[in-house]
Amino acid sequence: MAIRKILVDGDPALRKKCHPVTNFDEKLADLLDDLKETLAQANGLGLAAPQVGILRRAVIVVDEAGEMLELVNPEIVDQSGEQDGLEGCLSVPGKWGYVKRPDWVKVKAQDRTGQWFEAEGTHVVARCFCHELAHLDGHLYTELTDRLYTSEELDAMAAEETEEEP
Repeated sequence: MAIRKILVDGDPALRKKCHPVTNFDEKLADLLDDLKETLAQANGLGLAAPQVGILRRAVIVVDEAGEMLELVNPEIVDQSGEQDGLEGCLSVPGKWGYVKRPDWVKVKAQDRTGQWFEAEGTHVVARCFCHELAHLDGHLYTELTDRLYTSEELDAMAAEETEEEP
């Protein structure tokens, strides 16, 4: 296992559509293990293969129980509700934006051996499913937000809200 370099916005690999995984072999297992280790080290909630320069349809998402889900060739099969919240990305460090996403999402994916399964999530997990799967088609959350905020701007906004509370 190895920690891989996370690409940042501006790298052309982040804007490319990924290829389906067809070989469920040791190379895929190594990629999934590396994605998990890289995600844990970065303290994130999700990581897609193109974020480390691998144009394959594979992502890791942290679920409600704090477990890392491996999703190979994932697709969204159902969704409902709506949430509007702050979103960030390991490939867009130090920036956040408000993005509308479904509040509940169900995905179908394969595991590292090729077996199909379904997973679902609400709130942050639903947001992560949408965010990470968008990476597989070359999209970043920055396309869906009106404005990007720095951590200093978010801190100032939080301080203003605290001052306004009775």
